[in-house]
Amino acid sequence: MAAWLGLTACNRSQEAVSAPKPPAVTVVAVAQRAVPVYGQYVGQTEAVRTVEIRARVEGFLERQVVPDGADVKAGDLLFVIDRRPFEAALRQAEANVARDRAQLGQAQAELVQREADVRQAQANLERDLAQLENARTQERRYHTLVEQELVAREQYDQLRTNMSALEATVQADRAAFENARASLTAARAAIENARAVVRADEAVVESARLQLGYTTIRSPLDGRMGRAEVRVGSLVGRSDSTLLATVSTLDPMYVAFSVSEREALQVWRRREAGAQGRSGPGNITITLPDDSVYPQVGRLDFVDRAVDPRTGTLALRATFPNPERVLQPGQYIRLRVLLEERAGALLVPQAAVQESQGFASVFVVGSDQIVQARTVRLGPRFGSLWVLEEGVKLGEQVVVKGLQQVRA
Repeated sequence: MAAWLGLTACNRSQEAVSAPKPPAVTVVAVAQRAVPVYGQYVGQTEAVRTVEIRARVEGFLERQVVPDGADVKAGDLLFVIDRRPFEAALRQAEANVARDRAQLGQAQAELVQREADVRQAQANLERDLAQLENARTQERRYHTLVEQELVAREQYDQLRTNMSALEATVQADRAAFENARASLTAARAAIENARAVVRADEAVVESARLQLGYTTIRSPLDGRMGRAEVRVGSLVGRSDSTLLATVSTLDPMYVAFSVSEREALQVWRRREAGAQGRSGPGNITITLPDDSVYPQVGRLDFVDRAVDPRTGTLALRATFPNPERVLQPGQYIRLRVLLEERAGALLVPQAAVQESQGFASVFVVGSDQIVQARTVRLGPRFGSLWVLEEGVKLGEQVVVKGLQQVRA
């Protein structure tokens, strides 16, 4: 080549000697390494638990204990409804219980008396039955003696009269015994009725206490109370359960987002891998609306059962710790989710890639120092590098600086 250049240089004109030199460029070898593939999404925060605080009894709102937007603990007093009507109703119900319990005591005493009457009537019947049986025995014996004319007819007639009187007495004793038993049954029924009345009164007392308890409204959870929907002095609970305020938990915080069908398959595979003890869905990071990075790392805790056929997306949800209360329900934030670990990915610097009209290409410098333009298929970005799906091989040299000075 040097000899040829020397010969041609002797024959060329001064204009040919001034031809431009080959351009100098910077090249980098195509590298290979394992690359984590992330998905970028827009999500919205939502509280883990949100409870509507409603008035469950009718009355005038007497007091709002905590201000709008205050942080509350479970059990903290939030609102007070006028208690006086409910206290009066409770006292009336308790008085009814005391009255009916007294009536129950009277019924129980009456039962004791009726039981004594039954026992007395039974004793009288048994006594008179014994006397009647003895009189009948005497009558039979004297009847035989009268027929043998061994006793006077007057004695026999007296015994007959006495036996008839005893038979009438036994009949009266039986009637008295039945009456006593009927009275006993009625007394027992009266006691059951009195007990039922007392139980009904006690239920009314319990209901009155419950209604009175509804006049003091407490927070059911730890979180933050929003703006009060009604003001002190308003009549609440007249026709429905009036909404007073809403309390939401703030720590932890949910972030809901959706992924495409293709990425949904990657998420399913990662989830299955996590269920089998292998590497599951990676940590999730978010960027706040002011473009600052949220310091806490989240985890995927919910994957919907199916892809939405209307949008072709799969709903996901991540949970983030929120100890500083930085996240608020309803915020829109950006998420980065690890979808897969791609082993043996081919990487080139982003400066080596040229994009035009939907196509991407790189300049590859061969061992003969000749430049070749290659169309490549781009994969995900990894920092300042591009993952190339196809178009280059490991170790090939690609131009990263001086692209404007070269051509194929």
